[in-house]
Amino acid sequence: MKSHETFTLIEEITRLDGSKYMEISDMVQNGRAELAVERGLIKQVRILQLNIAHTPHVQAYEDYVNENYEMPAEDFKTFQEWEKPAEMQKEVDAIIHENHIG
Repeated sequence: MKSHETFTLIEEITRLDGSKYMEISDMVQNGRAELAVERGLIKQVRILQLNIAHTPHVQAYEDYVNENYEMPAEDFKTFQEWEKPAEMQKEVDAIIHENHIG
């Protein structure tokens, strides 16, 4: 069963190869990323901005993620990075810009 996540934060995720990317997320997903760090699946996660405004850009990206991904169970063995088609990457870039990050 799919869950419905309401995105409230921006986080920076460091992959095992040292490359980084920013993700729009919520506290539950951030908790999963923290577990992924503890399990050696990613190097680091850090919250860059809490309580972001729920703008049309956030809503569009939230809808995309909720339609295409499921909340991983706590016993996950791999960290799933959300793939972003060009249109969704534009939404993420807009969210980062409107929150004065980067």
